[in-house]
Amino acid sequence: AKIFKSIKEEYHSFYNYLKTFTNNKIIYERNKTTSSLSDKISKDLKKRGMSFVGSITIYSYLQAIGIVDDHELECFCYKH
Repeated sequence: AKIFKSIKEEYHSFYNYLKTFTNNKIIYERNKTTSSLSDKISKDLKKRGMSFVGSITIYSYLQAIGIVDDHELECFCYKH
């Protein structure tokens, strides 16, 4: 929690922290479990002292919050 709070203090929100890695863009890709983006974020969070933030976990989180859009073409949520 201390690490999360320090990120929040530095960037004003965890989402703002994530935007520094994405330039506030949605990433469209399918059939992946990790990416260079999730690798970078995972590495940075580990450097800050967090644990259990491997690249697969971070990639899943990015999918859950909509930064990574991996909906199949047939999915009603597919946007582009």
